[in-house]
Amino acid sequence: MNTFLKLFSWTILFCCTACGRADDSASKPTATPKTVLNPSNEPLVTPAPKAGSITLGGGCFWCVEAVYQRIEGITKVTSGYMGGKVPNPTYKQICTGRTGHAEVVKVEFDPAKITLEKVLAVFWKAHDPTTLNRQGADIGTQYRSAIFYHNDADKAVAEKSMQAAGKSGEFRSPIVTEITKASTFYKAEEYHQNYFNLNANAPYCRAVIWPKLRKLGLKFKEP
Repeated sequence: MNTFLKLFSWTILFCCTACGRADDSASKPTATPKTVLNPSNEPLVTPAPKAGSITLGGGCFWCVEAVYQRIEGITKVTSGYMGGKVPNPTYKQICTGRTGHAEVVKVEFDPAKITLEKVLAVFWKAHDPTTLNRQGADIGTQYRSAIFYHNDADKAVAEKSMQAAGKSGEFRSPIVTEITKASTFYKAEEYHQNYFNLNANAPYCRAVIWPKLRKLGLKFKEP
């Protein structure tokens, strides 16, 4: 009997203790699980606008390069050849007029600072787009006025810009600028790159480029 009472007492005590623990755990507030943020919900950094690019022919590329190097928002200007049928042409070949290439500059720009419309607005003022295959004393198909676009959107901008230039009253003759899809760009020989800045006192620079930059109101250091 004593043994039975002892066992009964221990059973009651164990049950009460267990219930008490269960009640304690139930009464305590449940810890809030940590929230793991989904990466897609994190603030996104707005990507920088994709760099713009257009390739332009406006006579001797030394002139066009010098102009665009002095325009705010232009990030890079590279002289080269485009629009011909001979692969890897040399300057000597280009000068024959038989390769079909035009002397061009590849103009890269920051769309956050300058639009393609403004890049082309400079183009119409930087040369005479009404003379076919000629700019001043530079004569030949390699000196033709040309816009080589890289996508349909740029083509539309170029066509609209040319129409506006034609209606501006600035030109007495019709514009003959070629608007063509860009083909392979061949970088010109190294001595053509940055030509005016390195050869400002060369006869051609003094006779042609200096007056052009003054006319456009662009700054340059005169030795």
